[in-house]
Amino acid sequence: MRRRLALARISTFAAVGLVLAGCGGDAEGDDTAEGGGTAEGGDITLTVATFNEFGYEDLVADYEEANPGVTVELKKAATANEARDNILTRLAAGSGLSDVEAVEVDWLPQLKQYPDQWVDLGDESVEGRWLDWKVEQATTTDGALIGYGTDIGPEAICYRADLLEDAGLPSEREEVADWLGDTWEDYFAAGREFQEASDVPWMESAGAIYQAMVNQVEFAYEDTDGTVIATENPEVREMYDQVLAASEEGLSAHLAQWSDDWTTSFQRDGFATMVCPSWMLGVIEGNAAEVEGWDIADTFPGGGGNWGGSFLTVPTQSEHPEEAKALAAWLTAPEQQIRAFQSKGTFPSQNEALESEVLADTTNEFFNGAPTGEIFSARAEAVTVVPFKGPMYAAVNDAIQQALGRVDVDQTDDPESSWATFVNDVEALG
Repeated sequence: MRRRLALARISTFAAVGLVLAGCGGDAEGDDTAEGGGTAEGGDITLTVATFNEFGYEDLVADYEEANPGVTVELKKAATANEARDNILTRLAAGSGLSDVEAVEVDWLPQLKQYPDQWVDLGDESVEGRWLDWKVEQATTTDGALIGYGTDIGPEAICYRADLLEDAGLPSEREEVADWLGDTWEDYFAAGREFQEASDVPWMESAGAIYQAMVNQVEFAYEDTDGTVIATENPEVREMYDQVLAASEEGLSAHLAQWSDDWTTSFQRDGFATMVCPSWMLGVIEGNAAEVEGWDIADTFPGGGGNWGGSFLTVPTQSEHPEEAKALAAWLTAPEQQIRAFQSKGTFPSQNEALESEVLADTTNEFFNGAPTGEIFSARAEAVTVVPFKGPMYAAVNDAIQQALGRVDVDQTDDPESSWATFVNDVEALG
């Protein structure tokens, strides 16, 4: 089943590419980034499609109040992959996209190949708003800006302090940061120590740890010219082997992220630690409602790491591109980025927000009052590598996650044969 799903998703990438190669948009891209209000002729409704947790629920109510005549409807997919599949399907169909579509950074490169499907959001009013590398990720080869940056995903380690304490191990966040060490091998060694005194698995899955590792590699899957190098890259194979070895040792809970089993595991002591990009805070709090003991350590194996981060785009399919652009600009302004972080942990990518004292002083009661603003600001400063993500990045990453899942989650394959399947899947991409 996992292999069929992987190949189906790969086929979707290829099919959409063929369809879009002959498509063109008809909306202009010179709308201003300010304003809002109603379109000529009366009231309008703007739809905003997101996934996971963006923290927009309270924000849109404020926007509607400030812009009489505008109604904003939120549509939230359960996962980024679900959102991506929806976008690809509706792009191929030529209709059905929301006025504002959230796009995750891993699959943004594929969409950048079709700039005529997106309103150019470039405007003097937003110049210098975001981190330079964030802007570069959403800029096409001809200089069009197709996405306004929402968040970035600096990573820390979230952990169950109560479970560590029960095991007689460090549980205070400063002590835990020291105990976890500086490398991935240190992290796995701490897991072995924990499991000597506990029946709870150390980590959620091999795939989750691998994702954190690969985000520290500049060129994992593709060269800058688009050549796919994943199957011949020794760094990729080394990470694959390392996380599966940890799984074989018993450190993994064998849970596929975003699955029903994964979601319910938060209520039954499913695992003790997890790699924790800032946007994961809202997910954890939602899944672990009324569970006490979660905390955050200001550390990350291998140095700094950034997992994810998204953008708000305006498809040329929108009937209200000017108003949609204004809404996207407002949602990604500094005040709104800080409020979204306080609500769901989506860490700002906006320069002014990053320098805000409000951000620096932000704490999170659910995570034992952890100074989340301070922790994730430090984690953001620790990021030294921004991975290159070309058009094939998401498809290749899907394929290797499926390979890891066959061994760690499904336990239907061994590492060597699953790797061989991964090689075949990548070769099938063309």
